[in-house]
Amino acid sequence: MNHYVFNPITLRYEVQKGSRTARVLRLVLSLAAAGALCWLYFWLYTSVFGFDLPKTARLKRENARWQARIQVMNRQLDLYEQTLSGIEERDDHVYRSIFGMNEVPREARNAGFGNPARYALLERQGADPALGRTMRRLDNLSKRTYVQSLALDEVHGIAINAGDMVSHIPAVPPVLPDKRKVHLSSPFGYRTDPVYGGRRFHSGQDFAADRGYPVYATGDGVVETVRFQLSGYGNEVVINHGFGYKTRYAHLHTTEVAPGMSIRRGDPVGTVGRSGKATGPHLHYEVLYKGDQVNPYGFMDMDMSVEEYQAMVGRRREESAQRRKSSMELMNRKRSAR
Repeated sequence: MNHYVFNPITLRYEVQKGSRTARVLRLVLSLAAAGALCWLYFWLYTSVFGFDLPKTARLKRENARWQARIQVMNRQLDLYEQTLSGIEERDDHVYRSIFGMNEVPREARNAGFGNPARYALLERQGADPALGRTMRRLDNLSKRTYVQSLALDEVHGIAINAGDMVSHIPAVPPVLPDKRKVHLSSPFGYRTDPVYGGRRFHSGQDFAADRGYPVYATGDGVVETVRFQLSGYGNEVVINHGFGYKTRYAHLHTTEVAPGMSIRRGDPVGTVGRSGKATGPHLHYEVLYKGDQVNPYGFMDMDMSVEEYQAMVGRRREESAQRRKSSMELMNRKRSAR
């Protein structure tokens, strides 16, 4: 800007040019004053009046919307988790208990969920911690849901064959209940050990009878073990009945089954003996449920008539003979076809 000064000699207003330094100084002062005014404006706008800058206000609105969505998702996850926990509880204590299946371990339901690197990436990117927690919950819920679906598939497979459950559970005495020839010599529970003395737990039921007295399977199943121990159980047979049940027949004189053989209630297992740690001929009979010995007396009716028991054994003998006959006929037809 030009500066005019009156010249008394020429009686005119003449342009007075300032120095370059003065002009630069005035420009710098002007810019500094403008900057100070701007800083004062922003300070009053943000600190005194508490207003947000437009970009900050927009980001805060966006963040509030996302926080609201995360809260809604967490409320839904609460509902889903509560529902899934109820299904897991019924599966462990109702469905699986009915069919003698073991509970699904809690470690298996919760193991291996989520990818730690995935959450670390969120943290490095500065994501809200609430988002990381929600993702962990979602991963955990997805894993538990998958495990539970597999568990229910397993229960479904067992339930398809549940009609056979009655015939598999041990439900009759392991010997012909003729009270003239057999009697209960030692019950389940604590007793004085007949060999070593002292109070010891007796894990089964003893049936005293003459050596060679027949022993029969008390339920349908598959022979799991046939072995001899010089002490202890002596000649021993273990049958796996499924649904969590097994039975043990010990101190046998002879065995008439082999591992892997399918067996039906009333099929012969062996004969009474005194092998192993035994003071006299008897059958040591155990019922195991999920690996624990339980009182066998609750699984049989010792008042069952001899005639009824003999009829059961007779039916099984006839069915076995018919099955062997059918097998022989089939083999003969195959040989003839050759």
